[in-house]
Amino acid sequence: MTSNAIRRLPVVIVGAGPTGITAATLLAQYGVDSLVLDRWPGVYQQPRAVHLDDEIYRVIARLGIADEFAAISRPTLGLRLLDDRFRVLAEFTRDTSRSRNGFPQANMFDQPELEALLRANLKRFPRAQLRGDAEVTDVTDTGEYVRVTFTDRTDGTVHRVDADYLLGCDGANSLVRAQIGSAIRDFNFEQRWLVIDVATDADLRQWEGVHQVCDPVRAGTYMRIGTSRYRWEFQLLPGECADHFTTLTALRPLIRPWTAGVQDRELTLVRVAEYTFRAQIAQWWRRGNVFILGDAAHLTPPFIGQGMGAGVRDAMNLAWKIAAVRYGALDPAVLDSYERERKPHTRSLIRLALNVGRAMTGGARVGNALRHLVLPRLRLLPGLREKVVDSTTPALRPSELVCKSRGRLGGTLCPNPRLGDGQRLDDVLGTGFALITSRGLSEHDEAAMRRRGFVVLVTQPGDALAQWLRDGRATGALVRPDRTVLRAGRDVSALCAWATGVVAGPLDPAATSVARR
Repeated sequence: MTSNAIRRLPVVIVGAGPTGITAATLLAQYGVDSLVLDRWPGVYQQPRAVHLDDEIYRVIARLGIADEFAAISRPTLGLRLLDDRFRVLAEFTRDTSRSRNGFPQANMFDQPELEALLRANLKRFPRAQLRGDAEVTDVTDTGEYVRVTFTDRTDGTVHRVDADYLLGCDGANSLVRAQIGSAIRDFNFEQRWLVIDVATDADLRQWEGVHQVCDPVRAGTYMRIGTSRYRWEFQLLPGECADHFTTLTALRPLIRPWTAGVQDRELTLVRVAEYTFRAQIAQWWRRGNVFILGDAAHLTPPFIGQGMGAGVRDAMNLAWKIAAVRYGALDPAVLDSYERERKPHTRSLIRLALNVGRAMTGGARVGNALRHLVLPRLRLLPGLREKVVDSTTPALRPSELVCKSRGRLGGTLCPNPRLGDGQRLDDVLGTGFALITSRGLSEHDEAAMRRRGFVVLVTQPGDALAQWLRDGRATGALVRPDRTVLRAGRDVSALCAWATGVVAGPLDPAATSVARR
């Protein structure tokens, strides 16, 4: 049976994982209607991602659920590298207090709990509609609009909806990616791993960070991801599969180093699953007004905990651009900047994850010997320890919306410090463009920026933002809605003139004035 009524919406999103729900929420904050279609009736209950960094925490705060996320997550102390006898080779601790982005650098969580928060939060925005049990079967770009066909899995009815933009957030086996003909580039990495989730109220008495077992025969990872939740991951050997490890008795030889003092009756086996870790990136991320995001566009090995975060970054990068184009604030050509910015950034993190994985577990006996020689000495090298624990990801490459002139700030994230009144910068800047400057504006420049909805923030002498500008060899910085520096320089008037040539009007149509501080 087919439904004949065809709705027309600004945006349709295929997939209601963290990437899709983040995109829908951000669009709703800009007043852009969207429909999210997902084949599952509710949250997919299998845990997958367990880590996010301070940059992604900052996005979660932008969505409005920072406090709720804090209640279900726990900052982690850092990384401890162990040899095959579980002796400590090296330890890299992280400060669990707030970073330059305003939040702890490394945070552990249970993905179904996070997804439940994201969905509950989405209900606060009437401009976003989530429809479960909706399996998308076809996508057709007519040039004028994108037609999406889906089947209601509860009754078999077929529905069609037309969209100005389609966002494919539908995972590694993406139908949307297939429909736009984007091939996958493989980095020739494939490993089978056993993933174990255990619940217990017993105290395992372990160091509160990530334990990485650097064993070339069976690499392993241990993490505490909640008050009473623990995750282990072990590389499977040839001939092994998850069916060989379905009981605590079978798992004991693997998890004994962490659970030796705990009885079986105190442990609840939540799940055992086999995952194949891959490193892949799609050939292109856009065709017309169809975009792919998250796992549909890239797969990152888990060694640096950036898989889910990459998808959230995709949503943060694209959502405000669609809103800006829709409201006439930016030229439609800027949508090309999504792939131009995100693809190199993601590729660099995939390569980093591969290199970290090989350094920790590769090389057989020779690699093991080198790790015993080198890893204990890493902490002695000046600056290296800080670099290992630094959560900062690479700057974005130049694009229509990243201008790397003199200085160091273009393409990087601006910090998120507390200001004099106790508010964080992100709360003051809102959701649009901003100019952060150590000098006041002329009346002409201020009027021009006001017409385009810019928030202008003048730093106070000696505060964190003034120091940030000074370190970046700039007097002013134009900041995008995703908090990436659009352009920075010493001539603030020239920055204003450049900005008014790029941004035609407010990103939020209701914005009428500059907020000065």
